[in-house]
Amino acid sequence: MLRVVFMGTPEFALPSLEAVLRSGHKIVGVVTQPDRPKGRGKKLTPPPVKVWALERDLTVFQPEKVKNPEFITLLRELAPDIIITAAFGQILPKDILDIPPLGCINVHASLLPKYRGASPIQQALIDGETRTGITIMYMDEGMDTGDIILQNSTDIHPEERADELHDRLAVLGGQTLREALKLFKDGRPDGRPQEHDKATYCKKIDKSMGKIDWAESAVRIKNLVRGLTPWPGTFTFYEQQRIKVWKIKEWEYSKSKAHIPGQVVVADENQGLVVACGDGFARLTVIQGEGKKPMDDIEFLRGNPIPVGTVFGT
Repeated sequence: MLRVVFMGTPEFALPSLEAVLRSGHKIVGVVTQPDRPKGRGKKLTPPPVKVWALERDLTVFQPEKVKNPEFITLLRELAPDIIITAAFGQILPKDILDIPPLGCINVHASLLPKYRGASPIQQALIDGETRTGITIMYMDEGMDTGDIILQNSTDIHPEERADELHDRLAVLGGQTLREALKLFKDGRPDGRPQEHDKATYCKKIDKSMGKIDWAESAVRIKNLVRGLTPWPGTFTFYEQQRIKVWKIKEWEYSKSKAHIPGQVVVADENQGLVVACGDGFARLTVIQGEGKKPMDDIEFLRGNPIPVGTVFGT
C-alpha cells in the first residue's frame, strides 16, 4: 500500500482521485487550489476536488502557492511514497519533485509529446485530430517533458465537443492511472523518454480565441466551434449584436455565385442559416442572440429574420 498525496482541482481530476482510493492506497493528503469567487454573485466556491475529498473525510490542503517553504515542509512531513497530479493548476518546483521516493506522476489529457501545455483537449479538436488519449508520465522541471509510464488512446467522434471529450478523457484518465499504479507494486517502473523533436504545445484558452474568422475554411471553423464549446464559446457579429455559435455543420451549397466570407447565402425555414466561408459553406445549426437562450437556426430566424446578403463579423 502506497502513501499518496494527490494534487488536482477541477472535475477532470475526480475519476483519477477515485482510482487512487479504489486501488486501496492510503491518501495522506489532497492538495487543491484555494476557493475562488464564482458566478454573478462572486460567491466563494470550493473546487470540485475539495468537495469530493471532504465528503470522504480526506485531509485537504489549499496553498496559494505550492513553492511556499511552509507548504513544502508540510509535504515532507506527510512522507508520501508518490505524488499524483491531475489538472492541478500549479507547476511543482524541484523541492517537491524530489520528496517522494517513487517520484511525482501526472495524468495528462493527450498522447505526449503531442499537446504539451494547458489546453490539450480543446486544441486537439481545434486542429481536427481524430485520435487522442491519456498519458501517465513522470514529472520533471519541464512542461510535460517527463518520461512516459503508460498511454491509452481513444477515437475522437466527428461531432464531439470539448465538454463531451473532456468527460470521456476524465474517465479514461482514472482507468489509465489505476493500470499505472499496479506497475509500482515492486518499486519505481522505468519510463520511456518522449520524442522531444515531435513535441507540440498548446496555450491557455482565452475568450478572444472564440471570434470566428469567416475567411477560414468551413471545416476549420467547425473545429474551432467544437473545441471552444461550451467555454469560452465562439461568436460573430450581426450588425451590433454578438451572436454566440454553439454548433455548426459543413454545408453543400451548389449555386456558383461568388460570395464574400461571412456572407449569409441562405436564411429560411427550409435550409436554416447558411454562411459562406473562405472555403466552403457552414450552416449555423445552434446559435444564441444576446440575452436569449441557445436555439436552432430555424427557430432563431422566425423571431430574428436575417436578410440574405448580410455579412457577419463586420
